[in-house]
Amino acid sequence: MLLPVIMAGGTGSRLWPMSRELYPKQFLTLHGDHSMLQETVLRLEGLDTRQPLVICNEEHRFLVAEKLRQIDKLSQNIILEPVGRNTAPAIALAALSAIVDGDDPLLLVLAADHVIGDEKAFHRAIMQALPYARSGSLVTFGIVPSAPETGYGYIQRGAAQKEAEVLQVHRFVEKPDLATAERYIASGDYYCNSGMFLFRAKKYLSELGKYRPDILSACEKTIESPQADSNQEFIRVDKDEFITCPDDSVDYAVMEKTADAMVVPLDAGWSDVGSWSALWEVNQKDERHNALTGDVFLHNTANCYINTDEKMVAAIGVNNLVIVNTKDAVLVVDKDKAQDVKKVVEYLKSHARSEYRRHRESYRPWWRNDTVVNEARYNVNRITVKPGGMFSLQMHHHRTEHWVVLSGTARVTVEDNAFLLTENQSTFIPVGSVHTLENPGKIPLELLEIQSGSYLGEDDIIRLKDPYGRC
Repeated sequence: MLLPVIMAGGTGSRLWPMSRELYPKQFLTLHGDHSMLQETVLRLEGLDTRQPLVICNEEHRFLVAEKLRQIDKLSQNIILEPVGRNTAPAIALAALSAIVDGDDPLLLVLAADHVIGDEKAFHRAIMQALPYARSGSLVTFGIVPSAPETGYGYIQRGAAQKEAEVLQVHRFVEKPDLATAERYIASGDYYCNSGMFLFRAKKYLSELGKYRPDILSACEKTIESPQADSNQEFIRVDKDEFITCPDDSVDYAVMEKTADAMVVPLDAGWSDVGSWSALWEVNQKDERHNALTGDVFLHNTANCYINTDEKMVAAIGVNNLVIVNTKDAVLVVDKDKAQDVKKVVEYLKSHARSEYRRHRESYRPWWRNDTVVNEARYNVNRITVKPGGMFSLQMHHHRTEHWVVLSGTARVTVEDNAFLLTENQSTFIPVGSVHTLENPGKIPLELLEIQSGSYLGEDDIIRLKDPYGRC
C-alpha cells in the first residue's frame, strides 16, 4: 500500500487577499467542491493507499484537522512542524515516522495546493512508477509542458527504460528565461518539475544521509527527543531540535545528486495555481471567457476572473481583470500582472497591517470567529461553535464579555454557576471571572460576543484548562 505524504505548509501570498498566512491557499476552495488539501486527498481514491500523512505548520493544526475530519480522513496523521525548514526535512520527518514500527512503505509525496484535471492519467502515472520505486528508484513526475514556462524548474530526460513512459533523469535545471524555455519545449526532452515523488521511506533516508547527513541527523534527533509526542490528532516534534535543522528542498538535497532518479511524464491537466491568472486558466468559464465565483453581475465584460465573498460585484465594460472581494479587502489587477500581487503583501508586512496574516474570519478548534466590529475599546464577534465544541476554561484581566445566542443552545459556566442559554437569551462575563462555553446540541451554535475593556488582545486570554492542548 502507498503512504501518501501531503505537504501542507506555505503561505500562498500570490493569491492574496483570499490566501493569507493563517489561512493559505491549500485550505481554500478555489477549484472543485472541496479545499485544495481535501481535493489532494480525495483524488487518491481508486488507489491502494493508507490514510494520508499530512505535514503542516503548528499554526495551521486545527485547520488541517477540521479539513481532514470533514472528509473522514483524520486518524492521528498530522505531523506538526514548529518552523518551516523546506521539503527535504519535512519528507524526512514523514519517512522517519513511517519506519518506526520496522515498516518500509512507499511514500507518495504530494503538495496540498496543486490542481490535477485528469485523475485517471494521474493514477496511470503512479502505477507506471510503482515497480521502479519498489526496486529502489526515486521517481519524480515530470509535467509535459504545453507552452514555455519560466516559473518552474525543468527536468531533462535521459534514457528510457523497458517501458517508454519511465525514463532516467539526466539533470535538473533551474527556472529558465523565456528563450531557454522555448528551446526546452522545442527539443521535447524537458519536463516541468512538479514537486511530486514516489520512493521507499528507507531509500529516501539513505540518500539523504549520503548527501545531507546534517539534515538527517537533525531530523532523527527531532523525532527521538523526549519532547516529541503524539497528542490527539497531532504528531509533535521537538521544537528546539528542529530549529537547528538546515533548510533545503528535496530537489537540492537529494534528487539532483542521486544516481537513482527516474522521471515519469505526466500529462494530466496539472497546475500549481501560483497566481490568479493560473487559477483563471484552470476554472470553468462562460461564453466570454469569464471565470466567476459568487454573486456577480456582468455587462460587456470578457476574460476576467471574479471571486466575491458575500457582497455582490458588478463589472461593466472591462477586460482581462482579476477582481477578488473578501470581507476586509478588494483586489483589482490586470490578469497579465497577477504576479505583482506580492507587492501588496510586502506593503502590508512593512506597515504592520494585519491583512497579510489573517482574515476578518478566523478558525479555531471549536470552529470559527468573525470579527464584525474591531475598535480600540470594543469588539463585536460573530461566533460559531460546532456540536460538541467548547471554549477553554479561561479568564480575562482587562475585558468584559456579553454573549447573545442567535441560534442553538449554549451551556455556559461562570465561576461555579452553570446554566443553559437558547435563542435570544444572553449573559454577562465580568472582568476576572473564570468562565467557559460549550455547544451540547446537535446543530451549530451561533452567538454574538461583545468585548469591552481597556485591552482586547489575544494574550489576555488566560487559559486554565483546555480540551485542545493550548494551555
